[in-house]
Amino acid sequence: MSHLSLDRGVSQYSAVLGAEGVGLGGGHANQQQWLGSRAFACDAAQPAWEAALQALHALLAEHAVKGAQLRVLLSARYSRFCLVPWSDAISHPRELDAYARACFENLYGQPLDDWRIVLSPEPAGAARIATALPEALLQGLQALGRESRLSLRSVQPYLMAAYNRCSAQLGQGDFLFVLAEPRRSVLLLAAGGAWQQVLAQGCADTDQALQALIERTCELYGEQAPPVYLHAPGRGDVPQLAAVQLCQPAGDSDPLCAMWRAVA
Repeated sequence: MSHLSLDRGVSQYSAVLGAEGVGLGGGHANQQQWLGSRAFACDAAQPAWEAALQALHALLAEHAVKGAQLRVLLSARYSRFCLVPWSDAISHPRELDAYARACFENLYGQPLDDWRIVLSPEPAGAARIATALPEALLQGLQALGRESRLSLRSVQPYLMAAYNRCSAQLGQGDFLFVLAEPRRSVLLLAAGGAWQQVLAQGCADTDQALQALIERTCELYGEQAPPVYLHAPGRGDVPQLAAVQLCQPAGDSDPLCAMWRAVA
C-alpha cells in the first residue's frame, strides 16, 4: 500500500482543525513547540468548518510570523472516506474522478459536487482510498493563508498523517489500523497487500466502545482476525484493549496537542 497524501531554515506551523477546537504548534527546524488552542461553537445554520476557520484566524493572529509555512491537519469531522475498487474500464483521470464520485454517492446517498476528491496512489489492480474534502473549506484555508501572509504548504486529513507516521510499524501484511479521534473513529482494513475497507463512524471515547467497533470490523476479515493497530490521540489514559498494539506517543489530555505531537 502506498502512503496516503494530499501534499502539494523557514518557520513552520502545523494547525489542527478538531471537531470543537483548533490548535497550533510550530517553530524552527527541530525546535518545535505547542503554541495553544482555541475552542469554537458551531452555529447550526453554518458548516462546522466556518467556525473552525474563524478560530484558526484568531489563533494565527496571536502567534504566526509573516512568511512562515503552514500545514493544516483536518479532523475526520471535515473529511469523508470511501473505498474505490479497481476497474479495468478506467483509462483517464477524469474517468477515475467520475468513478470515485459515483462510489461516494452510492455510499453516502448524495452527490459530492462541491467536494474535492483525492485518491491514494496504488498499483494497478488494487483498490484505492478516496478522501473528499469540502471545496469551500480548502478555498477558505487558501484565503486565510494569503491574509495571514503564510505559505499554505499542505492540507491533509489527520487520518493520512497518522497512517503515514505509523506505516513502518504496520508493515505490508494484513492489518486493521484504527484512528480513534475524540468521539469519531476511522478504520482502515488491509489484506493481501491491498485496501479492503475504510469506515468512519461516531464512537464513544471508552475502551468498551472501541473494542466493540474493532470486533465488528474484524468480522469482515474472516475467521482469523488481522493484527490491530490503534492510534488514539487525546486519550489521557492508555486504552486497555485485547489483542491491540498501540501506535502513539505518551498520553496527552489535550486531543489537539496530542494529534499535533503524534505527527510533528
